[in-house]
Amino acid sequence: MKQNVSLKKQIAALTAGITRKKLAIILLGTAISSFGMYNIHQQTNITEGGVLGMILLLNHWFGISPSLLTPILDFSCYLLALKFLGGGFFKTALLSTLSFSAWFRLWEQFPPVLPNLSGQPLLAALLGGMFIGIGVGLVVRQGGSSSGDDALAMTISHLTRWRISHCYLFTDFTVLFLSLTYIPVKRIAFSLITVTISSWLIDLVQNFRLEAAGERAAS
Repeated sequence: MKQNVSLKKQIAALTAGITRKKLAIILLGTAISSFGMYNIHQQTNITEGGVLGMILLLNHWFGISPSLLTPILDFSCYLLALKFLGGGFFKTALLSTLSFSAWFRLWEQFPPVLPNLSGQPLLAALLGGMFIGIGVGLVVRQGGSSSGDDALAMTISHLTRWRISHCYLFTDFTVLFLSLTYIPVKRIAFSLITVTISSWLIDLVQNFRLEAAGERAAS
């Protein structure tokens, strides 16, 4: 009996603050972002920046599946973010990362369902940015992170008070520079479009109705 009570307390502690609505939105967000990454980014060499772009970079050069790279790189960034964002963030971020990895493993079991847009890089850049921006934005809005890139950007935002879109662009441009080792300069230009769109959408989705509510409260 005591063991059952202790187990229930442990489960309650682990799930504290994670409502069904929050869980559903995190699952939706990671499904959207991982779907876009598998069906668009990997097919077209239109990369992302930050840790997402680093995952694609390592996948290209070493053939390591993103479903394995994701938790390794993410947890490294989470350890850095833990000091500044607290344990509540870490718990939600862990859930988000495992969800993203599971979704990506699921997509890998099937051929891409979207047509290969390699011959239409502008369209690929626009769609890819939309999938990542909306998906990641939903997760970040819940206080989580679908990748170490989000944790890193949120940490930089916390320390510098920059808008999160500016933090994403800073990390994105760094990784895009490294991505020149396997992506032609012309293709990187389309990647810049992707990261700009995704960064803007993450910021928009995260703050949707929040800023307006803050202004009404202040007045």
